[in-house]
Amino acid sequence: MANTYHQIYIQTVFAVKYRQAIIEKEWKEKFFGVIGNLISEANCKTIIVNGVEDHVHCFIGLKPVVSVSELMKTVKAKSSKYINDHSLTSERFEWQEGYGVFSYSHSQIDKVYKYIQKQEEHHKKQTFRDEYLDFLKKFNVEFDEQYIFQDLI
Repeated sequence: MANTYHQIYIQTVFAVKYRQAIIEKEWKEKFFGVIGNLISEANCKTIIVNGVEDHVHCFIGLKPVVSVSELMKTVKAKSSKYINDHSLTSERFEWQEGYGVFSYSHSQIDKVYKYIQKQEEHHKKQTFRDEYLDFLKKFNVEFDEQYIFQDLI
């Protein structure tokens, strides 16, 4: 074939280290825009980025030449650098190691978009921990719960 045709939609989910609630309403919209730009700079399509104080959801149209792990490494490193360079938190900002990534079909785009768009409303009813564990179970991802989250020592 002369060209590569693709249709790959993923949602990534990643948390602030120790799930600290430090992404503040005053700057989170601009910050999520920064994350969206980082995704776009990696030649992927940013569909929506949203989250709450302790975690972020990114819905992405992934190019087949882009490695999810390299994309997340770049997004997490550069977005934490942005927060630290702009002194948006009182302490050094870090993301928790790892992330979740889940794939979707074209027919699910609207549903996933709306779900991510309504994160604040959603988290009035469910904790991030429960939400994340639900994702893993729904997508039949094998996991050991003791290695899911880093907790404060």
